[in-house]
Amino acid sequence: MIIEITGLFIFLHPAVMAVYWSIAGIIYFVFMENKRKGILLGKMPAENIPLVSIMMPCYNEADQLEESIPHLLTLQYPNYELILINDGSSDKTGEIIDRWAQKNKRITALHQKNSGKASALNNALNLAKGKYVLCIDGDAVLDYSALDYMVMALEKNPVYAAVTGNPRVRNRSTILGCLQVSEFSAIIGLIKRAQSLIGTIFTVSGVCCLFNAEIIRRLGGWSTDMLTEDLDISWKLQTAGYNIYYEPRAICWVLMPERLGGLFKQRLRWAQGGAEVIIKYFPQVWRFKNRRLWPMYIEYLVTANWVFLLLLSTIASFYGIITGHNMLHLFETSLLKPGIILLFFTFLLQFLCSLYIDSKYENGLFRYAFHCIWYPWAYWLIGMATLAIGLPRAIFRKKSQFAVWTSPDRGV
Repeated sequence: MIIEITGLFIFLHPAVMAVYWSIAGIIYFVFMENKRKGILLGKMPAENIPLVSIMMPCYNEADQLEESIPHLLTLQYPNYELILINDGSSDKTGEIIDRWAQKNKRITALHQKNSGKASALNNALNLAKGKYVLCIDGDAVLDYSALDYMVMALEKNPVYAAVTGNPRVRNRSTILGCLQVSEFSAIIGLIKRAQSLIGTIFTVSGVCCLFNAEIIRRLGGWSTDMLTEDLDISWKLQTAGYNIYYEPRAICWVLMPERLGGLFKQRLRWAQGGAEVIIKYFPQVWRFKNRRLWPMYIEYLVTANWVFLLLLSTIASFYGIITGHNMLHLFETSLLKPGIILLFFTFLLQFLCSLYIDSKYENGLFRYAFHCIWYPWAYWLIGMATLAIGLPRAIFRKKSQFAVWTSPDRGV
């Protein structure tokens, strides 16, 4: 009976979550997202438009800065400064930053020895003059109206301490790139909408997120001893009683890994960083005042158990195929066929819902529908491998300062 229940759990958990994400995402889209008004900042007096400090930490981003900086200087938002931080780069990043700072008074150049992204953000926060601070990666291209939407969200909703944008994949010339287009729509975007129904989000998008500067300073800034500063700041804010807003109209075009090695290293970092955050904030989460975080926390624990059960059952099944002795009988025909059919239709529902919603912000998304068919299997395989490695590393790692950066090719 235990084996049968385990088998049902392995098949039903992703199906149930796909249905939940689809229904919750559609509810969020229809009753909240679809009723948001256009940009209203243009109607405000210039002196009332809050100053925003855009902070861009850079580590060996010389190949990308000549493209990303001009885009940041042409945003339609009228009142912002740009702080470029060179985190001890070994290429020409520092020279490029200095040259642009000399050309444009809006730019401030900041140099530090290699200390990691969180340290770079904290140093920039000390210089920032804005009411809000926008964190953006050096290889990201922000949509010209994205900052307007994000500022408007925080101005209208003081209960929110941060607003996270909508990352979209720029590089789509490979199968991995196309698969990640499906991921950002069908999984990441839909999950953020579902979580936003109660004002919680597992993590902001580190590549593009706007924060209330005063609140960040009050909480001590970004933690320099955590592997993923974006995950940590998300839970630091929410366990302190603040909410996070998701603004899908704030589009940010990002580069993603196009090689399996880079993708695996990136996802391993995400998996270990998520586990570190779950462990770190365990005492705070279970306080009654943080009860709105309980569903999200429990969902992570259930999903982590599902991943390990899926990994063990997969290993046992391959062992049975090789030796002819099926120990668990989890994938017998009586369970396999209806399970696959159920998963197919729930994933189809999830993908259709997500592509329909995101097609409002990006034309031609349905051309990637074919890749959606294959994505769940790739997602599962990567999730199994990275969580199986990342969770033990998160439990047994020593506290130390991290200097970790992601890029499309390096992965870490």
